[in-house]
Amino acid sequence: MYKLEDLEVFQLSVKLSDEVWNMVIKWKPLAQDTIGRQLIRSTDSIAANIAEGYGRFSLKENRQFCMYSRGSIMETKSWLMKGRNRNLITELQCQDLMSQLETIHIKLNAYLKFIQKSEQRLTNKNRKLRD
Repeated sequence: MYKLEDLEVFQLSVKLSDEVWNMVIKWKPLAQDTIGRQLIRSTDSIAANIAEGYGRFSLKENRQFCMYSRGSIMETKSWLMKGRNRNLITELQCQDLMSQLETIHIKLNAYLKFIQKSEQRLTNKNRKLRD
């Protein structure tokens, strides 16, 4: 049986959110209150939605929360671009964080495919039992 903590996409998401937190706490108050809070929330939301979906009863619900996580990835990208454009993060920091997000995005898509295939196997199994 798999545990949430064993999912690489979850591990990477938690690592990224900690990295973003440690970056934002060094910003000035105005930057923290505007872009910083939003960036932390969207980044934390990636792992949080993976976790919530994992804990749901059905594969369909799990898939839905993973889709929310994908949305948080895109939101995080937009906040990172704003942070770069407003000189809160360097180009190099932005590229590194964007690269981490891209890896998470790819792994999340693979996890979504796994969930979808699991749903299909379960549906086929149920059909065979009814027939």
